[in-house]
Amino acid sequence: MDQENAIVADEERPHPAEPPRTEAQRGFVAEWTLTIILLLFGTTNLVQAFVIPTGSMEDTLLVGDHLLVDKLAYAPSGPVSRLVLPYREPKRGDIIVFRYPVDIKQTFVKRCIGVPGDRIRLVNKQLILNGHPVNEPYVYHKSDLIDSYRDNFPSEPNTFLADPAHDMLANHVANGEVVVPPGYYFAMGDNRDSSLDSRYWGFVPRGNIIGKPVVIYWSYDAPTEALSQPAISLDHLLDMVQHFPSKTRWRRTLRFVHGYPLH
Repeated sequence: MDQENAIVADEERPHPAEPPRTEAQRGFVAEWTLTIILLLFGTTNLVQAFVIPTGSMEDTLLVGDHLLVDKLAYAPSGPVSRLVLPYREPKRGDIIVFRYPVDIKQTFVKRCIGVPGDRIRLVNKQLILNGHPVNEPYVYHKSDLIDSYRDNFPSEPNTFLADPAHDMLANHVANGEVVVPPGYYFAMGDNRDSSLDSRYWGFVPRGNIIGKPVVIYWSYDAPTEALSQPAISLDHLLDMVQHFPSKTRWRRTLRFVHGYPLH
């Protein structure tokens, strides 16, 4: 499997107060069955490994989380395969892996906040989706300070924006809300105050979406500098040899990655 850098996050779904034991067991078996299949039969066409180099999706996913990404989830379906494989379109709240629209050589992972036709705005950090405030238990705010653009979006930019973001603000804002056009998605990081996302570079084209994270197969406490390089540095390799037991986040190993439905 090829390994690329990515920016990611996960969110555990809320559990019912008293879930039926049989349903819980079936869900557990289904998840582990999928993981085993991916591990045994996955190739670069089915599953791909990613490592998280930055904190834009904290506290859901951490720097040093290593993920397996299902590349079939959002793949275009054929006349026969659509009847066999569970293809579907990205949904609000899904965690998606995609080619960075400004530079497709880079791979990002964010949370899908808006699908085609959705209306999006932020008011003092609060997400307003299609006219209604949304509960986002996965969001992490490092600061209580309110930024005029970042936290009250869309508004007059006060920082550098990529050209697609300028186009978004000029042509896809109605009544103070960003309207997601057909064939595109709006994505943001869970570390909402420190995320380079659709607010700064615009929409994610449907064709850029690669897949979705399935499981954290390993998590290692390493700095961003060590994980941002295209190849493993000698210093990072030596660090892993010397500190593998103590710096491995054992509690995160084999943790499943889930989205969180937004309505």
